Amino acid sequence: MELDTETAIKAALLTLTVSIFLIIYNLPKKALSNLRTNNRTSIQSNRHFLNGAHLLSRSRSTRNKATSSALAKDALSEADKALLLKPRDAAAHILRGLALDQLGHRAAALKALDAALAPPVVKSLSAREKGDALVKRAEIMIGVNKRRRVDSALEDLVEAVELTRDNCKAFCLLGQCYEFKGMVDEAVGAYNQALVLDPASALARDGLDRFKSS
Repeated sequence: MELDTETAIKAALLTLTVSIFLIIYNLPKKALSNLRTNNRTSIQSNRHFLNGAHLLSRSRSTRNKATSSALAKDALSEADKALLLKPRDAAAHILRGLALDQLGHRAAALKALDAALAPPVVKSLSAREKGDALVKRAEIMIGVNKRRRVDSALEDLVEAVELTRDNCKAFCLLGQCYEFKGMVDEAVGAYNQALVLDPASALARDGLDRFKSS
């Protein structure tokens, strides 16, 4: 009997709290309906994003080219579905870019990363997420056309290492950009910082060895 009474009291208090909340904020039914719809949209978008991220991870881990390509295409499809629901979701744009890069479509991948890093979309990213996206965009730019894109890549990488000081890959790519521009001291400094973060980094060691042999 005491348990039933206690349960009834808790239920009454919960009902009262909800009622007070609704009265204070004076939310009309239409607003509540929109809120539920937005939450449902976010949940569906996140589900597509997570599925896509899982598919992309599988694509990267398999050695079978046909399987890898099929998984990357599925990841791209999930990213597109997420973006249909939330067009300003920077994470979904990044996923789209990574899937396109996995498929070898680097120009399209760059456009997707540009979309993720453009205002106001970029505001949804944390500092680390933005830094990682900048590094990936710089990496693709260097791969597409180092001579034409090196200045843009360098700009991205300088910002990236300011956002996250523990990204070894960022410092390696930064060293490559400085090296390409003939900025020896800056390149050596970037490669050395990469080695501090990861003493086993082959990219950093190879970069420093090039200066030793020259």
